[in-house]
Order: sequence, then C-alpha cells, then structure tokens
Amino acid sequence: MTTAQGRGLFLTFEGIDGSGKSTQCRLLAEHLRALGREVILTREPGGSPGAEEIRRLVLEGDPDRWSAETEILLFTAARRDHLERTILPALAEGKVVVCDRFADSTRMYQGLSRGDLRATVDKLHALMIGREPDLTILIDMDPTTGLSRAKGRQGTEERFEDFGLELQEKMRAGFLSLAAEFADRFQVIDGARPIEAVAAEVAEVVEAALVAQA
Repeated sequence: MTTAQGRGLFLTFEGIDGSGKSTQCRLLAEHLRALGREVILTREPGGSPGAEEIRRLVLEGDPDRWSAETEILLFTAARRDHLERTILPALAEGKVVVCDRFADSTRMYQGLSRGDLRATVDKLHALMIGREPDLTILIDMDPTTGLSRAKGRQGTEERFEDFGLELQEKMRAGFLSLAAEFADRFQVIDGARPIEAVAAEVAEVVEAALVAQA
C-alpha cells in the first residue's frame, strides 16, 4: 500500500539526548508496516553511505573537536546527501519516511549550543535543503532523566552528551520553542511515560496525519 496519489509522508522525530525518540521511531515503523505501509526508517546524521561517514566525524571524539560553524557545514553536507539519495526517492515512490532527527536538531544543537547561529543554519537550510518534514514529533523529556539514560548507553557517539546537563536543558527549552514556532507541523508528546503509552500516542497522531493526507 502506498500513500494517496503516490505522495509519500515525511515524518521526523526530535528531542534531547535520551528522550527515547529512536525507540519510538522503530516502534512506529513496525506499526505502520503492520498496517501495510511501505516505510523507510532512517536517521540523521546518516541515512546514506556518505552521510554515515560524516556521522562518525561529528558524533565521536572530544566535545571541542569542531567549532559550531564547522559542524553546521558538516551536518548540512550530510543532510543534502541523505535527502538526494534516500528521502526524496522514497517520497517519490509514495513511501512513509520515518527519520530520527532532521534540520530541527541542527537549528538547536549548532544554532544555539555555542552562540546564536540560528540564522546561519536557516540560510544554509534554505539554500541546500529547502524541505521541511510533513510532521515532526517532539518527544519531550526531563533533561536530567534524558542525560542519565543517554550516558547509560555507554556507546561511542556521546560527543554531545559530554557537553553536560546545561546543554540538554537549553536544548529542551529550545525544542519546545521551536514546536511553538512551527506549530503547524509539530506534535509534542510526553516521553516520561511507559514506552507503550508513548508509542500508542505517536501511532494515533501519525495515523491521523495519513488520513488527512488521503
């Protein structure tokens, strides 16, 4: 089954580190596939071979490895490749694209984390990407809880977690502000509940979007 008139639906998940959004992406993809939808589950940075190479550059290593300005360029390059090779082809085939992070994360992490670079992020986005999601789900989470979860994973991609709690608090406030700014496409969902409860609300929101599109 494809979406109406061959049009795909582009869904993104956002949230602070440890919010549970990656788990919710996977659960949503499984749910939609069970309903007969063709789904592409992807992530940022990454989602294409070139973008995955850039992912390793920006998510591993010391917190001060890159300046915020350099990160913006790296993330934009990764996003452009991801868009060309994965997202747009899938949407053209009428598939549902479920993406773990997109431009909103760059607006927050690079646009706000170490200075006011939001305008730079938006200019590059307009020039090189020019595409917003059809629906963005923000999994809202207390920063202390989220950071504890994220550090508990003990993985190698902890460069942003290593900036500490202050950054996560700033990012949470920023994401909520962004949800108000782009209220037409954002849905804020409380992530401080059992995984199944969050997944049920996510599924309800997405199914409504699919019906509205049809």
